[in-house]
Amino acid sequence: MTHVFVVDYRPTSTTSGREVVVPVTVVETPPLKIAAVRLYAKTPYGLRTVSEQWADNVDELGDRISLPKKSTELKDTAFDDVRVIAYTLPASVTGVPKKVPDIMEIRIGGGSLEERLAYAKEILGTELEVADVYKEGTMVDVAAITKGKGFQGSVKRWGVKLLHHKNRKHRRMVGTLGPWLSWVRSTVPQAGQTGYHSRVEYNKRILKIGEDGEDITPEGGFVRYGVVRNKYIIIHGSIPGPAKRLIRLRDSIRYKKGVKVEKPEITYISTTSKQGV
Repeated sequence: MTHVFVVDYRPTSTTSGREVVVPVTVVETPPLKIAAVRLYAKTPYGLRTVSEQWADNVDELGDRISLPKKSTELKDTAFDDVRVIAYTLPASVTGVPKKVPDIMEIRIGGGSLEERLAYAKEILGTELEVADVYKEGTMVDVAAITKGKGFQGSVKRWGVKLLHHKNRKHRRMVGTLGPWLSWVRSTVPQAGQTGYHSRVEYNKRILKIGEDGEDITPEGGFVRYGVVRNKYIIIHGSIPGPAKRLIRLRDSIRYKKGVKVEKPEITYISTTSKQGV
């Protein structure tokens, strides 16, 4: 994370139209490669695959999954949904030691079924950049795995109040587990795994889409990450998880329309060292 000076774009804010300092998250965005196109049909038992086509230049997946031995073409059949199978290129990110690609299925939306299928065929086997999907000012939701904190008590896990110092046994516990001679309800705060959960944070605005990572990398690199060498985006606020962890972006589903920002006006981006270099 770092901070930027930006002209406040929120119309209901007390500092609307004025220059403010906001915390931001820098996310390195290497391209995604489209490996296959898959068609689905709706059945009484859910979606069923009716046809798929794989690209020829997906050598990065050879050690990850079993690829089809023969190249296939999409069948001329009825379908109800179009999706693509994409995978990451972690070898292009020097700040992450991971080299095995992550594979995911992404739905193609917008337009008619024929237009969606034509677009899927067009991008098959190509690399998609973040600028091909989003633009500056877009509101997105961020899905990621949060920081793992291991086994923790109810006070840290749920934020319950400490008991009185004259409590009979302990202070860092709940006052009661429920009625006598009854089961313990799942809503009672208890100790357990904390963090390392799948979470989604809503309504995050993309302030900038950058081409050169050197423009944003602070002196000495980011702490626990290093140097940004690929294209990047700057997101207003924080996002779940530690550095180096994979995140997924999608169009915001809870955003109340009204704040239209074509391109936020950023006047300064802090690149001072985060570790005293």
